[in-house]
Amino acid sequence: MDSPAIQRELFPRPEPPAGTVLVNERVSIRTAEGLRVVTVSGVVVHHYRIGDSMAEAYAMVLLVDSGYADQNDVARSFGCTDRTLRRYQDRFSKCGLAALGQGRGRPQGRRSVRPLDRVRDRAILRLKAQGLSNRAVACQLGLAENAIRKRLRRLDWKPDAKQDVLFSERPPAPAPEPERASSERINGGDTSCDEPPSASEKPETIVQKEDELVPRSFDADPRNRTIDRLLAAMGLLDDAAPVFVAAPAVPRAGVLLAIPALVGSGVLSVAREVYGNLGPAFYGLRTTIVAFILLALLRIKRPEALKEYAPSDLGHIVGLDRAPEVKTLRRKLTRLAARHRAERFGRELARRRVAERGRALGFLYIDGHVRVYHGKHRIPKAHVAQHRLSLPATTDYWVNDQKGDPLFVVTAEANASLAQMLPRVLEEVRTLLGPRRRLTIVFDRGGWSPKLFLNVIALGFDILTYRKGRFRRIAEKRFILRTARLDGRPVQYRLADQPVRFLKGTLRLRQVTRLADDGHQTPVLTSRWDLRDLIVAYRMFERWRQENFFKYIREEYLIDALADYEVEPDDPTRSVPNPAWNKMDRKLRTAREALLKLEASYGAAAIENAEERRPTMRGFKIAHATVAKELWEARMQVAGLVAERSKLERRVTLAEALEGEAMVKLAPERKHLTNILKMVAYQIESDLVGRVRPHYARAEDEGRTLIQTALQSTAAIEPRGDELWVTLAPLSSLHRSKAIEALCQSLNQTETCFPGSRLRMRYRVAPAPG
Repeated sequence: MDSPAIQRELFPRPEPPAGTVLVNERVSIRTAEGLRVVTVSGVVVHHYRIGDSMAEAYAMVLLVDSGYADQNDVARSFGCTDRTLRRYQDRFSKCGLAALGQGRGRPQGRRSVRPLDRVRDRAILRLKAQGLSNRAVACQLGLAENAIRKRLRRLDWKPDAKQDVLFSERPPAPAPEPERASSERINGGDTSCDEPPSASEKPETIVQKEDELVPRSFDADPRNRTIDRLLAAMGLLDDAAPVFVAAPAVPRAGVLLAIPALVGSGVLSVAREVYGNLGPAFYGLRTTIVAFILLALLRIKRPEALKEYAPSDLGHIVGLDRAPEVKTLRRKLTRLAARHRAERFGRELARRRVAERGRALGFLYIDGHVRVYHGKHRIPKAHVAQHRLSLPATTDYWVNDQKGDPLFVVTAEANASLAQMLPRVLEEVRTLLGPRRRLTIVFDRGGWSPKLFLNVIALGFDILTYRKGRFRRIAEKRFILRTARLDGRPVQYRLADQPVRFLKGTLRLRQVTRLADDGHQTPVLTSRWDLRDLIVAYRMFERWRQENFFKYIREEYLIDALADYEVEPDDPTRSVPNPAWNKMDRKLRTAREALLKLEASYGAAAIENAEERRPTMRGFKIAHATVAKELWEARMQVAGLVAERSKLERRVTLAEALEGEAMVKLAPERKHLTNILKMVAYQIESDLVGRVRPHYARAEDEGRTLIQTALQSTAAIEPRGDELWVTLAPLSSLHRSKAIEALCQSLNQTETCFPGSRLRMRYRVAPAPG
């Protein structure tokens, strides 16, 4: 008798209990008393009640996705086809656990009102009672406007009717016990997964100031948000509620000083109006916006830099167990960019800032910022002033107010020049500021175009720019010394004022020329005849504020970094410089340089010619016949190249220029969105500097450094009832700590709540040791 047979006789395999199905050597399914248990190697991994189709589908997907059993074995054991199992896997991967519970086709008859629908109807009626429009209600709840209109019609809603009879407000149900909630939601428990969750299981939302929905968390431990994550996976949570835990020393928690300015900027309300929501998610729209702006203020300049920080430490700052990490944050930004609403988002933010700070917008500074591209794709080129070369790049045009703070940004199509982009930018400005207000637009020589000046003035704008090209110098005796004190500092210029005309006298402007100490004259042109010459020169030379802004935001916020590497098709009919013409032009320049060298050497030889040796020109030509021949050949080559270049078009379409190559450009949407969020972070920083300026003598020189240090400082977080206390560690010196303490007192007066909660922010600085 062979050895295996002997072993089977000595150690017989026990028969499985009744109702047990063996899937393979490790996995078994046992059914008894209306329950079904799935075990792997003797360990229970799932159990549910017979007839629970969602739980059974989840068990099948779990076994296959975890690698416990083969797809065919699982389908055979559960009595279905492998095609049905693949369908379950596809639904679960796309929409989560909730997708496994949907039935076949559309249910017949009028369905009953579920508790979840009752919660939604109460929210709709509450928002309508506050006077919100259907569109605003849809944006608040993340629904379509047609859905809101249908629900109101079904509820027989009327503007003056009271609809609280059917859907009256009830006090919130107490949170379930953690052990019971975990067993019911994760393991199945005694409740059927086919039944919709009750109203007590749905996170309750109430309306806060600015119509912000305040979610509620069902997790007992703020450091473990398992239940909220499960609710988000089931499609019952759009954004996790911020829940703070007392912590004595949280690194970089000083960034919470920015919360009042962040809420006051309106970026959250505008984001809800423009984007609605991100759908069911633990990290929703509010959390994503708040996290990105706070990370930018902490100088975490790219999502990839989050690898260097502990997610739990950053989670303390936003009221979560863990802050969103690299892939999560990039995925959220990608989802927002896919809606192509960044331009509208920036416009609405700018309109809100104009409404709050309209007085600071008498002068607007417009300039372009070039971001060099070093990737593998062939994209349009732009002139890079730092390198004095034309390199693959994209150009963003920024509009700043007279204090240097950014107002909005526009991405140029195919690196259009400032003269080409100025009409589009002015259309945005006119939309923001209204049709009647007259503004002065300040820009550099890149926008020089007298014809453009006529159109700009006709649109109701005034111009202020440098004069480009040659101009007649002014005698020094005509310059007059002008002195004044502007914006708190003394200003002194030597100026000459005179009228000038362009376009054969059709354009009449005012020229204010400044004389420098070294004798250099800088002419400034403007259409403002009512301003003093000193004010004209001062506003023109204040462009250094915008240049400093570009330098600061490039170094501190990494505005030049690519947000993604995506490309999109370019316009094949776009006019571009002809590569063949450029190539021929380079050859022509080289030939002309060689011709100039030969002419110079021939002329030098003629000057040095001694008449006693060669008294006639004929003798000189004979002696230098070789050079003369080379000179004649060079002239013929130049003439031939000029003739060949004249046959070529100077500009052609993009399709003709690339000749079959891929016509692509960098996708601007995600970069535009990140630019806007970093611009908001810069504005928040400027607001904090403005608040600390009366309490810090060197605010003009060190204000941003002081605020940056305070934002990076360690702080203690302590929730007390309906208040959230943030106690900052003392700074390096007493006078700096006093300045931040005064800033804290100013912020406490704003009575600002942390976004997504009813916790009022309270700030203070801990006393210095000793």
